[in-house]
Amino acid sequence: MHRERGIGGSKSELGAVDRKRINDALDKQLERSSPSTSRAVASRGKDKQVQSVLMGKTTADQRDSRSASLSKTNCSDEESETDSEESDVSGSDGDDTSWISWFCNLRGNEFFCEVDDDYIQDDFNLCGLSSQVPYYDYALDLILDVESSHGDIFTEEQNELIESAAEMLYGLIHVRYILTSKGMAAMLDKYKNYDFGRCPRVYCCGQACLPVGQSDIPRSSSIKIYCPRCEDIYYPRSKYQDIDGAYFGTTFPHLFLMTYGHLKPQKPSQSYTPRVFGFKVHKP
Repeated sequence: MHRERGIGGSKSELGAVDRKRINDALDKQLERSSPSTSRAVASRGKDKQVQSVLMGKTTADQRDSRSASLSKTNCSDEESETDSEESDVSGSDGDDTSWISWFCNLRGNEFFCEVDDDYIQDDFNLCGLSSQVPYYDYALDLILDVESSHGDIFTEEQNELIESAAEMLYGLIHVRYILTSKGMAAMLDKYKNYDFGRCPRVYCCGQACLPVGQSDIPRSSSIKIYCPRCEDIYYPRSKYQDIDGAYFGTTFPHLFLMTYGHLKPQKPSQSYTPRVFGFKVHKP
């Protein structure tokens, strides 16, 4: 479904790439592709067994009538064709899923929205990213599902590094896309569905939150969620804490609330008051 791509490079280049997030993404990708592959291999093996049995039957039954041998051969051909058709169908499962859809549907990537291909194909929107992402050209081809002519000569380790680079490149494209009108509209749907979580503060009464980064520099800090009611930030659920905060940036939630001003909630009127035996604790 997703073609592996890679590129040759020195060991120093390999060490400079952050390989922290390769694990789950590649494992899930291989798990999704392996069942269909195994079914295809098993079907081909079955075809070979059927052919070998048929050849043996034809040799042993040469003394039988010509009509009987022809009928058996016709039946075996029909079975072989049926098995081949089943192999083709099983091998084509999921071929219509793009890399972007696959990536955004991974567990822990629910905060991401799907960036339009047209936006990614516009070089103006990618200005400056080629110097920040290793294996930029191959990572971009992987994101856009473009066939690479060098896919057969790359090692498994190089393919993993390109997969990691594609995740980083998509994150840096994503932080730009969500500041556009289309990107904000996509994030609005997630906000209304509480996909980013709720504020854990009691007096915010389950207010929907927005993703935010504490820095615009990659690998500086993990993602946080921002509550527009109490205007504070919190840690998201554990499965989201490995996401780089730079993939959402410091600007998004505030520009989002300026764009959709009617969604800005009022600040909470209540606050917690510490008490000891019913008396307020004196503040020094």
